[in-house]
Amino acid sequence: MRRVLIRMLLAVVLAVAAWIAAGAVIAAVAGPFKPAGTYVDIGGRRLRLVCAGPPAGPTPTVWFEPGAFGLAADFAAIQEKLTAKGLRSCAYDRAGMGWSDPGPHPRDAQTITEDLEKLIAASGERGPFILVGHSMAGLYVRMFAGRNPDKVAGLVLIEATTPEQIDSPGTEKFIGAFTTLSKVAAVSASVGATLPLYWPAGDRIGLPPQGSAEKRHAYVSGHHARTAAEEVENWGRSAHEAEAVAPYDPNWPVSVIVVDRGEGDNPADPRRAPERAAKFGTFEAVKGASHTTILGETYGDSAVRGVEFVLAHLPAPAATGR
Repeated sequence: MRRVLIRMLLAVVLAVAAWIAAGAVIAAVAGPFKPAGTYVDIGGRRLRLVCAGPPAGPTPTVWFEPGAFGLAADFAAIQEKLTAKGLRSCAYDRAGMGWSDPGPHPRDAQTITEDLEKLIAASGERGPFILVGHSMAGLYVRMFAGRNPDKVAGLVLIEATTPEQIDSPGTEKFIGAFTTLSKVAAVSASVGATLPLYWPAGDRIGLPPQGSAEKRHAYVSGHHARTAAEEVENWGRSAHEAEAVAPYDPNWPVSVIVVDRGEGDNPADPRRAPERAAKFGTFEAVKGASHTTILGETYGDSAVRGVEFVLAHLPAPAATGR
């Protein structure tokens, strides 16, 4: 019996070693590459910023905030689509994510928003912006908007959570489960166990080549996953912080975009609250998309439509780029 157990243990060890070795080969084949964008100093630390499109002009710049485990690359497809429309857009890697330097703790909405405020000031990009937030970034967009209303022209919320959802039944259980999974993912990436998934699972969005390569590198990065897990762990804290700031100005045009999960037009969906409260709001449920592919080349046009709706309903001061 003892020999059987030893053999089984040996088999497991060899399998793990082979898995990690295969990942190392895949990483070597993928090779190094240069990430897009520039690095902006925000006081001894640098954040990666990826801006696309024409120079800033009278039309507001679109500013992207990625969701959990996300980075600037998540919006590569949408940025290309906006550029083709003659619109300027910027996306960035939060501190400790992608190619940005680590930042202060805790990684909650307040800390993240303070970094964003510094980044915008140091980058020279001028507002007001059309803020686009995906998934958990709904908390960060709300926090930034509440603290910086003069920097906001309108909102596009893609599968975005709201701070008020923290009080919904089942949310606490979901956050607990997501936190556990995030920590497992962080440990796995830190020991190289995710390397073999570089190609099959690294890009679940469907991004253009440069963005896809960046997303895959981030997927197998230990430091990226560890920071992401800390952000998820602070979900509840971030929600309460965002809930405490001023609500969205009803004069800001709002576009809410979600995945069509066969629920029909459900006005009670808590994610639609910003749209319902806005003077000009629109809602779109995208058929065939998933929580991730809604950002990709196939379904990213929905985000472009959301931006175009906001642009069409801007008050005169915002439309002239005050």
